[in-house]
Amino acid sequence: MSSSFQRDGFQSNTARLPLSSRMVLCALRPQLLKSSRCAGAWGRLLQRQSSGSVYSNIHGLNQEEIREKAFPGGSIDLHKHDSGIAVLTINNPSRMNAFSGSMMVDLEEQVSQLENWTDGKGLIVQGAAETFCSGSDLNAVRAISNPQDGMKMCMFMQNTLTRLLRLPLISVALVEGRALGGGAELTTACDFRLMASDSVIQFVHKHMGLVPGWGGAARLVHIVGSQNALKLLGGTLKVDPKFGLQIGLADGVLEGPQAEEGAGTPLQQAENWLSRYIKGPAPVIQAVKKVVLSGRELPLSEALRTEKDVFGTVWGGPANLQALASKSKHK
Repeated sequence: MSSSFQRDGFQSNTARLPLSSRMVLCALRPQLLKSSRCAGAWGRLLQRQSSGSVYSNIHGLNQEEIREKAFPGGSIDLHKHDSGIAVLTINNPSRMNAFSGSMMVDLEEQVSQLENWTDGKGLIVQGAAETFCSGSDLNAVRAISNPQDGMKMCMFMQNTLTRLLRLPLISVALVEGRALGGGAELTTACDFRLMASDSVIQFVHKHMGLVPGWGGAARLVHIVGSQNALKLLGGTLKVDPKFGLQIGLADGVLEGPQAEEGAGTPLQQAENWLSRYIKGPAPVIQAVKKVVLSGRELPLSEALRTEKDVFGTVWGGPANLQALASKSKHK
């Protein structure tokens, strides 16, 4: 059998996979290519995959057009630390950290950086000036108020937040102040959510005559279930830390300023909380995230095959060999 026949046949078979399967393969590409088990047609397939986005030009999304129309204001700041934890800050405090068009473009560019961060293990997403994010800047919304531009903005942000959730990093949203509308959607694009004692998450879209458009509804159902999602969206309920813990939207509550000295700033508390889940070498932590991602998004048979392939990237690796030498399994 010729190599071209094998390659084309394999590509044809893969094209029949569900879209979610193909997107997970994209996310796994860099690590799978490092393994000798991914040689041949499998490796060539992964090399041909594009980024793990939901939409592309064939859906009418032109990212360069989005960049050209981006309404200015604010920034998305990224700081990567030697600890393997990166901090992504939504920075537009004069407008409660609402997203301008240029901030949407900034976010996509910062996610691209994180996708290529080989030493990364964790990510904290926060807002500047003790406020998380109030969604879209209304000035930017008015600038793209026609349905066509609105749909393009929707696809652009769904792409970006889907890629954020699929990063090979364990991520946590540090929610201080308010997370409203698109800001509430942004919290669902992280693996975990930590809430300050006086913070609120609220899906206010109905008040604006809308529904979530950045993928927040779909992700919310996975986090809290369909009934709770209906209550939060239909009732525009305010989720405080107590309610958030009750329905599973919050994973922890930060100690307030009245707590004992030594608790640290909210960011320090979030770093301490996240650190317990990212101990160990970056390739192992990234592999953990990838097998959980495949289990969350793929049918069981495909998730099992993906898990097998990710397993092959760490079996016999430095961390595995060191653990075997030190007999650390039961420590």
